[in-house]
Amino acid sequence: MTSDVHARTPADDPAPHLLLADTSSRPIVPGVAVLRMEMTPNREGTFDGAWWPRTRHVASQLPDLIDALTARLGPVARVGLDASAWDDAPGHLVIKGRTVRIDWSAVDDSTMIVTRGHQDHFSFLVIPSQATAAAARAAMAMAVQDGNSASAEQILMDTGIVPASPD
Repeated sequence: MTSDVHARTPADDPAPHLLLADTSSRPIVPGVAVLRMEMTPNREGTFDGAWWPRTRHVASQLPDLIDALTARLGPVARVGLDASAWDDAPGHLVIKGRTVRIDWSAVDDSTMIVTRGHQDHFSFLVIPSQATAAAARAAMAMAVQDGNSASAEQILMDTGIVPASPD
């Protein structure tokens, strides 16, 4: 089944493509993506960014993030997500006429891998939607800190976020 998501209005979702510097004086709301864009093989740190979706419904959350990433990286080909973090698991979404494949993992590690091309992979911390704004802000900042080597599990634990369990 193809999901083509265009029915939302700007008021439904916050702008998902704010850089960390842009969000430092603004409240962080669910759906905000914090990105550190270093596209070299020598980048330091575990994560290239962090994402705080509003709900566990991937078809309503992923399109805006993909739009923001496409604006910064170019077309996104694939996204790898943890199946346990979402209520649905489509194999792909059609976003603004482009098909983005979604690969599902049972690893349950609160991460997302975005693939732009054969060798361009970006790793994101995925913050559970029920996290508080303060905890999400702390986790986002920790995830994109240069030289950070903490796992997603450690970042969430250090910021007091308990991963969501499936309903």
